[in-house]
Amino acid sequence: MILYHGSYMEIQVPDLQHSRPNVDFGRGFYTTPIYEQAVKWCGKFKRRDAEGIVSCYEFDEKAYNECKTKVFQSYSEEWLDFILNCRSGKDISDYDIVMGGVANDKVFNTVELYFDGLIDRIEAINRLRYEKPNFQICFRTEAVLEKYVHFKRSERV
Repeated sequence: MILYHGSYMEIQVPDLQHSRPNVDFGRGFYTTPIYEQAVKWCGKFKRRDAEGIVSCYEFDEKAYNECKTKVFQSYSEEWLDFILNCRSGKDISDYDIVMGGVANDKVFNTVELYFDGLIDRIEAINRLRYEKPNFQICFRTEAVLEKYVHFKRSERV
């Protein structure tokens, strides 16, 4: 499977050392199988007058059977709870790979409304169901990155 990562620089050797904590699926290296989504991720760097670079990787899907993987098929209460735990620094899971929808700005606004008690869980899930499809794969261990994710090329966007 081909995966993409949008950044301001080429990343030939992905690692967790440079990743941020308290994001959607916790500390990890984030990729997507959707090229247009990786290009969109570059937008925040381009707005800061940096280059946008999409790095491309070959992902060995044997990892699904050999690693501890969590897949969120849709925005759901389980997905919401996971995002909330990761974003608040309370995630204690030990997944190697987590896959599912992106908490983009609209999603994050919904999450914030829920956090602040302004909407309930049902309303939050209903709002999330209408988001444009997207997908992210977060690699949360160095061992998985080294064994299953292999740099192929990059391009400026």
